[in-house]
Amino acid sequence: MTSGRRRALVVRGGWEGNHPVQTTNLFLAFLRENGFEVLVEDSLEVYEDEDLLLKTDLVLQCWTRGDITAGESAGLLAAVRAGTGFAGWHRGVVDAFREDPGYQLMTGGTFVGHPPGGGPLRVDLCAEHADHPVLAGLGDFTVDTEACWALTDPLDDVLATVTVDPDDTRQRAVTIPAVWTRTWGKGRLFVSTVGRTPADFANPHVRTLTRQGLLWASR
Repeated sequence: MTSGRRRALVVRGGWEGNHPVQTTNLFLAFLRENGFEVLVEDSLEVYEDEDLLLKTDLVLQCWTRGDITAGESAGLLAAVRAGTGFAGWHRGVVDAFREDPGYQLMTGGTFVGHPPGGGPLRVDLCAEHADHPVLAGLGDFTVDTEACWALTDPLDDVLATVTVDPDDTRQRAVTIPAVWTRTWGKGRLFVSTVGRTPADFANPHVRTLTRQGLLWASR
C-alpha cells in the first residue's frame, strides 16, 4: 500500500442475534487510531477478491451461521496462509460456515452449544502463556455473559479457559478453552469466545483482551 498504513477488513453479517454490526462498530475507531485503513463489508463475496486480500493485514470477522461458497472459502484460507491475520469473537468465528471443514480447521474451534448455568462467567488466564502479548496487563476476570462451548484443535495456544460446573448430564466440572491463538501458514489468528453483546465489551478486561488480540493477529 502506497500510504504505508495497514489495512483491516471487517466482514460482518449472518444471524443478527450476535450483534455483528454493533459489536464490530466498537473497534473501528480503535483500529484507525492504530494506523489501519478500515474497510467494512457485509458480503462474503469480498473473500474472492484476491488482490484486496493480499493487501489486507487483518480480517476481523463477525458472521454467525450462514454458508460460504467454495470460492469464498478458498480465497480466505489462501490469504491467511499467505500472511493475512484473522480475528474475531464468540459465534461470529466459531459458529460460522458449519459445512466448511477447511474453515473450521483454520480457526481451530467449532461451536457446539451453550452450557447450562447463569451468573457471571469467570475467565482464567493460562499461566504458561502469561507473557503472551494478548494477555499483557490482564489477570483472571469475570464478565456477565454466556459461556461458549467449542470443540478445539490441539494446535491452538490456549490463553484462557472457563470452567463449566457439573449438571444432570455432565458428572464433573470441566475446563474448556475460551481464548486461543494459532498460526495457519504465515497468518496469525486470534479467537475469543468471550463477548457477544456491546455490554460484554463494556467490561474493560474483555475490551482490552480483544483489542490486544486484534493487534497481535495483524500482519
